[in-house]
Amino acid sequence: MEDLDEPRCEPGAADAILATLTRLGLHSDEPVVWQSQRHAQYEQALASLIARGLVYPCGCTRREIADSLTRVHARHSTLAYPGTCRHGLHGKTPRAWRLRVPDGGAARIRFEDRWMGPQTQDLATEVGDFVLKRADGQWAYQLAVVVDDQTQGMTDIVRGADLLDSTARQIYLQACLDAPTPRYLHVPLVMADDGEKLSKQNGAAPLVLDTADATLCALKDAAAHLGLPATLAHVSHREDFYAAATQAWRVQHGQ
Repeated sequence: MEDLDEPRCEPGAADAILATLTRLGLHSDEPVVWQSQRHAQYEQALASLIARGLVYPCGCTRREIADSLTRVHARHSTLAYPGTCRHGLHGKTPRAWRLRVPDGGAARIRFEDRWMGPQTQDLATEVGDFVLKRADGQWAYQLAVVVDDQTQGMTDIVRGADLLDSTARQIYLQACLDAPTPRYLHVPLVMADDGEKLSKQNGAAPLVLDTADATLCALKDAAAHLGLPATLAHVSHREDFYAAATQAWRVQHGQ
């Protein structure tokens, strides 16, 4: 459970997510891992990177970074960190920890996404040295998920396309931590009419799963969005839906 960003985590939100998954018939094979209980593991990973000189303290504020940036991030029109503190703090107070990314050809990370196809990202020009521990003391998403995936022995990651841009960073960090790289598949997001993704953050209404029919209807809508066969619309029981949908997914995307 990704509950690290304490200022943004509403009380009860994580439990509500687990309850929704239960209503959908989705259950974890192992006990749920809560990121908020894994600070020691993240600290250990950061310490190993510090010991090898792969990270450095950064004293820049967001305003200072924005004022000094000149390189545009190709995918989202944000700007790559220019490496201001890479060679020293210049009298600043350390605020965050950043991972050094390589220069030249070593900065180009290539991987095959099982839905989106071949991907390439140049970490040096598109991202820059990225944060592993934030100025507010919170662990960055990139470090937490890489450590968690390694600990849990993840072999396949299936997630929304909004996280495709983070994948190259995670692959590079995996190499720095001697962690294996799983296979990735990023599914298209469900979008609103205004082009924004449907999410609580953007004001989307929650799913109403108060009956078995409502739950099955939601599952069928998800299957249609994922391009699974239209025959799934005629399934009348949740267990039959999962059996048919799982087989259809294997046909389209492999094991």
